[in-house]
Amino acid sequence: MSSIIYIFLTGLCFLLLSPTGCSGSRILVVPVDGSHWINMKVILEELHSRGHTITVLRSAKSWYIPANSSIYTSINVPMLEDEADMDYYNKMLLDVMECRRLPTFIRTFCQQYLITSMLAKGHEILARAAAIMLDDPVFITKLQDSKFDLMLTDPALTLGVLLGSYLKLPMVFNVRWINNGEGHFTIAPSPVSYVPVSGSELHDEMDFLERVKNMLHYLHSVVEQHFIINPAYSDLLQRHFRPGTDLMSLQRAADIWLVRTDFVFEFPRPTMPNLVYIGGFQCKKAHPLPVELEAFMQSSGEHGVVIMSLGTLVSALPREITEAIAAAFADLPQKVVWRFVGEKPASLGNNTLLVDWLPQNDLLGHPKTRAFVAHGGTNGMYEAIYHGVPVLGLPLLFDQFDNLHRLKVRGAARVVEAKSLTKADFLEALKDILETPSYRDNIQRLSHLHRDKPVPPMDTAIFWIEYVIRNKGAAHLQSAGFRLPWYSYFCFDVAVLIMALIGACTWVAVLVCRILCCRMSMRKLKAE
Repeated sequence: MSSIIYIFLTGLCFLLLSPTGCSGSRILVVPVDGSHWINMKVILEELHSRGHTITVLRSAKSWYIPANSSIYTSINVPMLEDEADMDYYNKMLLDVMECRRLPTFIRTFCQQYLITSMLAKGHEILARAAAIMLDDPVFITKLQDSKFDLMLTDPALTLGVLLGSYLKLPMVFNVRWINNGEGHFTIAPSPVSYVPVSGSELHDEMDFLERVKNMLHYLHSVVEQHFIINPAYSDLLQRHFRPGTDLMSLQRAADIWLVRTDFVFEFPRPTMPNLVYIGGFQCKKAHPLPVELEAFMQSSGEHGVVIMSLGTLVSALPREITEAIAAAFADLPQKVVWRFVGEKPASLGNNTLLVDWLPQNDLLGHPKTRAFVAHGGTNGMYEAIYHGVPVLGLPLLFDQFDNLHRLKVRGAARVVEAKSLTKADFLEALKDILETPSYRDNIQRLSHLHRDKPVPPMDTAIFWIEYVIRNKGAAHLQSAGFRLPWYSYFCFDVAVLIMALIGACTWVAVLVCRILCCRMSMRKLKAE
């Protein structure tokens, strides 16, 4: 009897502890460096813990993606970072600050012009990098022999899309940005009457002039896609893909889009069945701080602490701006933890701690934290929402202006301009954030809504990645609309037919009336 019980318990344990149908799958990953890598790494750690084997393609000159890791094997390939450096973004910051001096209606177009110039160069580099990989039979054979089950990529850079499509792998996007704008505009209907275009700094309730501005930004993005981005890949696509293939069709063929947004933060808009929302998936409960940092936090007393971080791309602000910020911090009763790179400001106060790195999520989750001075990167905004910390925004580049505008519209942030920042302006805005209860109340309401989900965003992301592996794709979730020609998609051919029928009926009616009138006139003449 005991042996039967033993066998039963052993079998039960085997069933409970045995891996799922897709554990041990082989996943090829093409990430994007910088802040994008931060959230990709979180997903890879979870996939590794579930038994998946991960291979990461990285640049040999990568800024943040290490060659050696306990969770993945890396392969060095040519990428955009091989021909770019941090100085490029620091110069671009100065150019953007000049754009911000222009009138409100115009300055977003100036910024978009700078981004277009960057994209023109960047996509040419990416196309060359992709050609090197696809033209290398040894490299391609190595990947094919590895028999990967999935391509997981961030399509902000196109290498993963091109490589995954060429290898005919099921594809999952970890996405917010793609090609020349926000991912929704590529995959979901996006009426410009109430869906703001990336870079427009608009919200979803626009007046007439704002809708004009939004339409102009949309038309700019269409021209950018078809006349600047697509031509960079035309030769590559002709040589390696079937005739008629373009970059957009390859992107739209992805099985699942893990979109790093939450409608607590994003404005409501149309969506699609294969869009899965995982905004804030990288957020987690705060861990204990290092001893010295915890002591500094506790020394703030009842006033608390202000956290400041401007992200990974910009290494230093202009000197006069850092001096103004440091002087404003020195006048606060709060203490300050400032992630700072560069020469120490002369006006730095005794209440300010400069660090070259900080555990941002853990600091934002600390009970002593009162405000977050941030550039508006997506990761930081979701961490602020998750922990309910009001934001003073100092946007510098790219989507940061739009991100902070979303929080500002919801009453959870104030925004100051780097171009004209003074000590007085920065101090006034910071005191407003610290002393006006509505900012904290509004961000904590967003935090409650963000957390009120049946399934955590990370679990959602992992489920859909493994769903694609188990089912070898998710083609049944893809819209047939993308396979239609433009005139069928917009029913232009139907509209032409209806107009032709109406025209024909009108012509027949007029002809009949003319004939009847003529006959009546002839009868009248005969009667006379």
